[in-house]
Order: sequence, then structure tokens, then C-alpha cells
Amino acid sequence: MIRLAAAPFSRTIPHRRLAANLCLPILMTNHAHDEYQWLESLDAAAATDWVAAQNAATQALLDTDPRYPELKASILANLRDTRQIPFFAEYDGWLYNFHQDEAHPRGIYRRCTLDAYRVNAQDWQTVLDIDALAVAEEVDWYLDGVSHCTLQPLRAMVSLTPGGSDATVSREYDLAAQAFVAGGFSFPYGKNHIAWRDLDSVFVCPAWDEAQLTRAGYPREVWVLQRGHSWDAAQCLLALDEEAMMVAAWRFLDADSTAFDMIEASDSFYSKTYHHVAANLALTPLPLPERCEIEAYSHGDLIVKLAQDWTVNGQSHAAGSLLAVACDAATGKVGRIVALLVPDARQSVEMVEATLNLLAIIVIDNVKSRLVTLRQQDGEWLPHTNPLPEGGVIEFADQPWQSDVLYYSYSDFLTPAGLYRLDLLAGGEPEVLRQQPAAFDASGYVAEQLHARAPDGTDIPYFVVHKGGLARDGNAPTLLYGYGGFEVPMMPYYMDNFGPQWLEKGGVFVVANIRGGGEFGPAWHQAAQGVNRQVSFDDFIAVAEDLIARGYTSARRLGIEGGSNGGLLVGACLVQRPELFNAVVCEVPLLDMLRYTALLAGASWIDEYGDPEDETERAALAAYSPYHHVAANVQYPLALFTTSAKDDRVHPAHARKMVAKMQALGHQVLFFETDGGGHGGNTGQEQTASELARVLVYLYRQLMD
Repeated sequence: MIRLAAAPFSRTIPHRRLAANLCLPILMTNHAHDEYQWLESLDAAAATDWVAAQNAATQALLDTDPRYPELKASILANLRDTRQIPFFAEYDGWLYNFHQDEAHPRGIYRRCTLDAYRVNAQDWQTVLDIDALAVAEEVDWYLDGVSHCTLQPLRAMVSLTPGGSDATVSREYDLAAQAFVAGGFSFPYGKNHIAWRDLDSVFVCPAWDEAQLTRAGYPREVWVLQRGHSWDAAQCLLALDEEAMMVAAWRFLDADSTAFDMIEASDSFYSKTYHHVAANLALTPLPLPERCEIEAYSHGDLIVKLAQDWTVNGQSHAAGSLLAVACDAATGKVGRIVALLVPDARQSVEMVEATLNLLAIIVIDNVKSRLVTLRQQDGEWLPHTNPLPEGGVIEFADQPWQSDVLYYSYSDFLTPAGLYRLDLLAGGEPEVLRQQPAAFDASGYVAEQLHARAPDGTDIPYFVVHKGGLARDGNAPTLLYGYGGFEVPMMPYYMDNFGPQWLEKGGVFVVANIRGGGEFGPAWHQAAQGVNRQVSFDDFIAVAEDLIARGYTSARRLGIEGGSNGGLLVGACLVQRPELFNAVVCEVPLLDMLRYTALLAGASWIDEYGDPEDETERAALAAYSPYHHVAANVQYPLALFTTSAKDDRVHPAHARKMVAKMQALGHQVLFFETDGGGHGGNTGQEQTASELARVLVYLYRQLMD
């Protein structure tokens, strides 16, 4: 029903923030010589000096723009607005929230009661002050996460990151005493996965020693550690080969508190095996297909989402289906299998939450959310009505333990998020707990869904947000955003800072739902996976060309933005169609696709992109690798590349080397690297405001001025 701890270890998707194809030569040269490889060093003086010089040049251009100070101040004020929704997790009658403000730039972990929250009494009690901890320990700590032990929620595993990296240290914390537990669970720095088994034991997937790591730099071992025992007394349950990707373990608790322990062993990003862990710690492989996700355990059923077609016991189940697989919690023995939901070609299952008696399922239907609820009755899952609206974006905010209460948010491009509380079993209308303040008057704006035609004839949906009555004369400054990877959907989201800072200034904002993403399930993703990666670039270019053809904008006024895999997307489009854009914001990107597997977590994404060591896949990678297609005799728009020195997921060398090569070939290009924040931007509000203000100034200069 519910995991005893936080969600299982992330599969390290690189990042999610926010046509004509050139005949490019295949580069099969020996990649041993790379004249900019010295920029891969994170501490060599030559590399750090280069970064400092680049940062200074970019700041001299953008931070001195007279619009920059006001933009930064406005964004910072919005981030610190006390009317913003304080989202929370509920444990044992307390609502826990992480909060940052001017007095607490690193943040505090705090709590209040539901009654106080309802009346906005601001009766918050601080239980952990990260700023005070950083000062006391003289470490650049930021909070990575807090994992409560569900049955004893005053005990929590606190994960701390120095400077925003993915790697953390984890320590047991007593929320009542507001102190770390003396002699409690404590684990050293690494990309570890720690999960509560019960109050006195934890699953540990260690990553603090090279011998514990896979080639991708993630844990390959699963251990159980008992309270009070040294690491020497821990019991190893499973050890993968170092060529595997990673391993994770956790506990589900069913409605009657029955424990279901399991291990997820990933041979690659999408291929994995699951193991049931018995009370005596014996392992039993679960007979599931290699491409699937276990979403929940409820009423004796594993809730499984398929990423491939699966035929078992004479039954065929289509990729994308959500199944209920009966599985005994004591033995791991699998029984009957029934289909709960079979999405059509324009739908996908995005998220599943198990409550005490129901399953709450968010379905993406033509790139909008709707909630499907099923109730367990007499061993069957039956449809259960719910009052949630359709047409925007529904996101689960929290599902309290042992109840049918669901906390969720609802928003769209022009509707600020609202936080709602709904008792699914009791029925009635949702209770409005909070409403995010409107960042701008949206009454004069429209958000519409359009479609572009890809080179292979596929219709590619995209959203356009703009002022009503916009003249289609090709003069509107337009920002096109995309991702297109790892089966991650790009959904409508409220135009918080971009509303007043872009739309109100006459800008148009566009989100492209290109293949490679998860808008329409596994097939939409797999159409641009591996050697087919060019498909996502072609889709994105098709959207850009469609915007111009419809008169929204022109190449002079069109900019593109993307982060991580989205950085690869816009980097590829920059070198393939430089004449089509006048601004490119390329954030924490992958760009050297012939060497990406040798850099930090890159080897974990071979399933997504292909292996440079495989001749066929290397040829496909070489055909589009942005770093290898920069040329001297091409006119590129002035691009802005951003990264972080603390990014231990996608190496900052991708952006560094791309910029160094472009400059050596005579091109003007901007670069900025933050000291902290890591890949996901885990940093203080001041840095967040600075980064966004800098990007906006760049976009103004390129597209509006």
C-alpha cells in the first residue's frame, strides 16, 4: 500500500526543469584525442581559471544590463512571498514542510497541525535548521531529503548534500528531541540508497567506496543493517556485477500493515529484475517482464505498469497497461493477473498512489491530467467516482498513512496551483487548503494546443501561451521549451515568473510534446530512443517551423531552451539548424555523446542513448553529437550555456568543452557555471533568482531588443 520510507532511489534521469534534417557526416574518428578534455578536471587550476574568466565575461554583459537588478529582485520577492503554497507531508497529525526565506537561505524543516494550516495561522515549529547546522559543522550543507519511518514518524533519515550534489550523507534524526540520534544510523558521503525496513533496521545500498559501485557510479549491493550493529555485522542480500546499472530496496506496507519487502536490480536504465525479500531475508525472483515498474502494493496485489507487451499464462497485456498482480507478502508467490487500466494511443499512466482502500491513478489524456480511482471490494478492483476536474494538471502532494485522504494540486498555464484535501471514500467536494497567489492577470491570455507535422508524418502536439488577439505577423518574441527523453511528459504548468516577466512583455511561451517523452506512453518514448534519437530533434524542429509558418514568430524572434536531456535537444538543434533560432539556452546539458559514458553517471543512460563502444550505436551518436558538429564556417546565434561545478550527474565538462570549441572556431558564445546547486538546482533562493534573471536578460537582448 505505502512504502515505509521515501520513494525508491531515483533512476537518475538527467534532468527535468521547467522538419528538415541536415545530412551530417558520420564521425568515426578515434576519440582518444580531445584537445578540450582538460576541461573535465574539476579542480585543476587551468580549468577553474577558464571557468572564472567565462563567468566574468558573461556577468559583464548580462548582470550589468539595467534590467537585471529589478528582475532579480522581483523573482526573489516572488520566491519569498509567504502566500506561496507550503506543500507538506503528513505524519501522525503533523504537516512537515521545507521552507527557505531571507532569514533561512539554506532552509528549515518545520511542522504545524492541520487545524493551524487550515486557518493559515503560520504556527510553524522548526524541527531542523539547515543554516544553523551548516554553521555549526562548517560544511556547505543543503537538505536533500527527509525520510520518516512511517510506523514511528518522529524518527527520520535526514540526507544532506554539500553544495547541491546528488551524493549525500544520511543520519538518523529525532524530530521530538530535535537532534541527531546518538549512536543511531549514520552513513558516509556517497550516492547511497537508504530505506527504512522498520524502526530498528534499514536497507542500505552503499556507494561510499569504489568497490561498491557499478560502472555508472551507483550502488550495486543491498545490505540489511540492524540498529546498534557496526557495518561489519550487516548482512549482504545481493551484489550485482559492476556492469549493471544500480540496485535499490524498500518496504511496502499494505492496508493491514503487512510488510512486503523487495529489491529492484537494474541491469540497465529500463531492464530490471525484482526480488521478494522474506522475513528470513531469503530472496525470491518475481516473474515479471524486464521492462516494467512496480508502482504500489495494495490488498495483496503488486500494481505494475508495463513498458513492453507481456504474454503470461495465455494472457496478453499491452505496453503501457496497469496490472494488478496477486503476490503473497510472506512467500513472494505470484497468482492471478488482471488489467486495471489499458491506455489508448493518446493516453498514459503517469502516477499511482495507494490509499487505505483505493488506488488513485493519474492518467495523461492528450497531455492533460485526469484522475481514475479504483476501490478494492471482494478481491476485485472496481471503478470509484471522484470529483476531480479535468483539463489541467493534477499532481499528488501527499497521501497520509492509513487513510483515504488525498492531498493534490491542480493548475494549468494560466491558473495558479491550488492545494486540495479530499477524502476519496467519504465523497463530497474537495477542501481548498491553499491557493497560490496569481503572479499576473491572466484574463487577457490564452493557452492553446496545436500540432506540427514531423518529417515522418506524425502529429506532434504543442502548447502556445500568449496574449489574446496576438497579431500573427511573425514579430512575437517566442521561447520554445522541450525535453523529449526518458519517458518524461512535459505538462502544462503555471507561468509563475514567466507570466509577468515574459508574457506581459509581449512574449509567447511554447512547450513541445516531442517523442522521447512520456506523453503517450512507452511507444512515444521508444520512437526516439537509442539509434532513433534524431526523431526527437526532428519533432522539435518541426514545432519551430510550424510556429513560424503560422505567423507566431520568425527565426529572428525565436529562442529555444532545455536542460540536461533538454540541453542535448537544444544543443543538437543549434548545430543542425542554426538559422532557425536567435537564442539558445542550454542548461546542464549532455553534448559530447561519444564520451558521455565515461563522465560521471553517463554509463547509466546507455539504454536511452546507445553505447559509443558499439559500432552501430556509435555511428548514430556521432551523427548528432553536438560537440562534434560545431563548425567554423557556420553562423550560429549567440547561445548561453549554463552548468554547475557541483553537478555530479551530468558532468559540467559537456558545456565547458562545447563553449571552448565554439570560441576557438571564432564563435561568440556565453557560459556561466555556478559553484553550487548541482544538477537539480538544490541551492538558496538568491542563487535561483540570479540564474533566472540572467537567462531572462539574455532572452530580452536576443529576442525583444
